[in-house]
Amino acid sequence: MGSVPAATPSVREIWRAQRADGPAAVLAIGTANPAHCVPQDEFPDFYFRATNSDHLTALKGKFKRVFQKLGVEKRYLHHTEELLRAHPEFLDDQAASLDARLDIVATAVPELAAEASKKAIAEWGRPAADITHLVVTTNSGAHIPGVDFRLIALLGLRPNVRRTMLYLNGCFAGSAALRLAKDLAENNRGARVLVVCAELTLMLFNGPKEGSFERLIHQGLFGDGAGAVVVGADPLSPVEHALFEMVSAAQTVIPDSGDAITMHITKGGRRVLSDYGNMFGVTIIFVLDELRRRLREQEGVGGAPEWGVVMTFGPGLTVETMVLHATEHMHASP
Repeated sequence: MGSVPAATPSVREIWRAQRADGPAAVLAIGTANPAHCVPQDEFPDFYFRATNSDHLTALKGKFKRVFQKLGVEKRYLHHTEELLRAHPEFLDDQAASLDARLDIVATAVPELAAEASKKAIAEWGRPAADITHLVVTTNSGAHIPGVDFRLIALLGLRPNVRRTMLYLNGCFAGSAALRLAKDLAENNRGARVLVVCAELTLMLFNGPKEGSFERLIHQGLFGDGAGAVVVGADPLSPVEHALFEMVSAAQTVIPDSGDAITMHITKGGRRVLSDYGNMFGVTIIFVLDELRRRLREQEGVGGAPEWGVVMTFGPGLTVETMVLHATEHMHASP
């Protein structure tokens, strides 16, 4: 008797086989900041001195009083007094400075992003070449090829890593990148997605100006940093461990809110907030790292939470939400 030929799998069966069995999860977290740390109580002196504006004594005094209410204790900044002295055009609203700023961030942003990524990959415990997808977001410039391309060489990723670059998403950028990583991990069996967010506020830097107090708030609130997470479904034991399972994610736009938060690049120029300032989309990864630390400290004390909701807001007005579940591995000591 002849053998019966095996049935050819249907398209639907092939499609199902390509999907993961379980939910996507954060498998590792890494963060990085520039070396230049400025305590908030020293920043007004630094800022007015570096911008040659010490003569604006009344404005400086008002700036110091407002600083006490921002909830920030220190920030990390790429720009130093030496860098600002080398680029006096950064202090002149009428000077053409965009090209010089872009030249600086073209190198500095990928390097800071790589530093955070290497920490995440080291914690993950597998080779960088095992990363299948790369999702990068930044508001600091818009280069082509961009930060995603530079990270291939800086991290030793495979040339065929599948890259997605997100520019100018504002403060919800980190959550949007995580949402995309969740979809990629759950719809591609075995996928391991490296999500990287990096920001330098040099793109927003300018000197004080009478009658424009809003720019002073920007200078006093935002900080520089980078964060990276490895996202994947169905962790491979014993190397991989799920920290936060990504249960659901959503995005919505508040009607008639297009002018509520805006951001443009022109030629003109929680505890995490306290320790680092507002780092745009990077902040959410620092918050996840801080949440992990706090939950591990609470283990054994009783009642450590297992469920939580991430909410971020950005230009649009856009709201990103994600439901997370902290696993038993997250509670375990590192």
